[in-house]
Amino acid sequence: MTVASAEVELDGRHLALEKLEAIADGARVRLSAQAKERVSKARAFVERQLSAGQPIYGVTTGFGRLANVAVEPADAERLQLNLVRSHAAGTGPPLEARAVRTAGTLRVNSLAAGHSGVRLETLALLVDLLNCGITPHVPSQGSVGASGDLAPLAHMTLTLIGEGEAWYKGERMPSARALERAGLQPIRLSAKEGLALVNGTQVMTAIAALGVLRAQRLAAAADVIGAMALEAFLGTDRVFDRRINALRPHDGQARVAENLRALLEGSQIVESHRECGRVQDPYSFRCIPVVHGAVRDAIAYARRVVETEMNSVTDNPLIFPDDEEILSGGNFHGEPVALAVDFLKMAVAELASISERRLSLLLNGEERDLPLFLTGRSGLQSGLMIAQYTSAALVNENKSLAWPSSVDSIPTSAGQEDHVSMGMTSANMLPRVLDNVEGALACELLGALAATDFRRPLRSGKGTQAAYDVARERIAPLAGDRAPAPDIETARGLIGSDVLVRAAAGALEPVTLR
Repeated sequence: MTVASAEVELDGRHLALEKLEAIADGARVRLSAQAKERVSKARAFVERQLSAGQPIYGVTTGFGRLANVAVEPADAERLQLNLVRSHAAGTGPPLEARAVRTAGTLRVNSLAAGHSGVRLETLALLVDLLNCGITPHVPSQGSVGASGDLAPLAHMTLTLIGEGEAWYKGERMPSARALERAGLQPIRLSAKEGLALVNGTQVMTAIAALGVLRAQRLAAAADVIGAMALEAFLGTDRVFDRRINALRPHDGQARVAENLRALLEGSQIVESHRECGRVQDPYSFRCIPVVHGAVRDAIAYARRVVETEMNSVTDNPLIFPDDEEILSGGNFHGEPVALAVDFLKMAVAELASISERRLSLLLNGEERDLPLFLTGRSGLQSGLMIAQYTSAALVNENKSLAWPSSVDSIPTSAGQEDHVSMGMTSANMLPRVLDNVEGALACELLGALAATDFRRPLRSGKGTQAAYDVARERIAPLAGDRAPAPDIETARGLIGSDVLVRAAAGALEPVTLR
């Protein structure tokens, strides 16, 4: 079944990251029968409370600092419309379509839990937007991460009411026109619905979710490329010994050591210098299990947080129809996601940092019988000299991007929202950090390929040989100076598409490199 023809059921409780990514890439969604029942039950309770004249935050009161200002029941619908319009105050570059689809999916999943009080027809229109390929135009800046992602979620909600702009079949247009072309009708917001639709952490969580999956793939690619570089540098594989790594039993470290052992198994290059007398390599080679492993452990932590948040209800107030209560709380605060994203940014940035050091060693490896800058005619030719400059520039940029936004808080709503997470700022930086990591690994891959060429006719290990072969199908050996930029982009494609890792893993079954 292809992604486009697949269908994912949402029930508000069991959405997994891989399923979420499938929806981001075009899979259709449907609501479970249980979710429909819960949503209808919660809405019926809201209607009863309204009929009874009970005060409800955001329904018969204002918002934020205006929570103590009463609103007449007759103005309930106008209140929700005003909320959405006034909160659509975003600015900056738009979020990419995959992130918006992901956020829309998470919004559906959260509402499907049946604690938000929306009507079933409102939730159905959100599902229709995803299945018809209508993607709201959402500016990326404007959220402080509490009360959730108000501004970006408001921009998403504008499309539901036929306002704002959206993308449909590759064209940006007014939302009303997009709905019309797809055969859909805008909704008229009812009591509680505007608040339920704009209150939550779904946008920052969407970016984090896609980032976690990409980080996992980059970590696997870093293992493959690091193994290729170590092999070409004539580094020792003894540091991957199971006994060494068992004495520091972090999960990530053990996994990386296992990966490197498998990748280098059968390497004639490694065996060629087994008795060379060198005892230790520089840290960027010797400590691959420790550093790459710590990054993997950080990614695993971020994944746990994100998957929990994906299946959480994060708006306010919350409806408990079985208990006949409506409770106000703080589930919209983005701190869990903000901290996890900041940790993730710092962790994956280390993959680029250590990668740049390995590349530098390859380019300056004369003591390991490698020519300076990996060219046979140093002086006349510069080889891969500037590829290391590029990697250094990317690593430097990450030092700024990885700075944790969650350590800051600027009060909003006249002090009612006096501590905020700034999680959206962290999330917006995450794709750029990942881009830079991919670029740095691409530069290292070029160095590893060129250095390996100087070790022939000796064969590489089972996994490193497979990775070398697939890369050399697309990137020609250096016969002389040429612009490295196209090769860097090709290498990035091999990494980003997972082609490099799949080739290596295919030679190692049952080891998966994940």
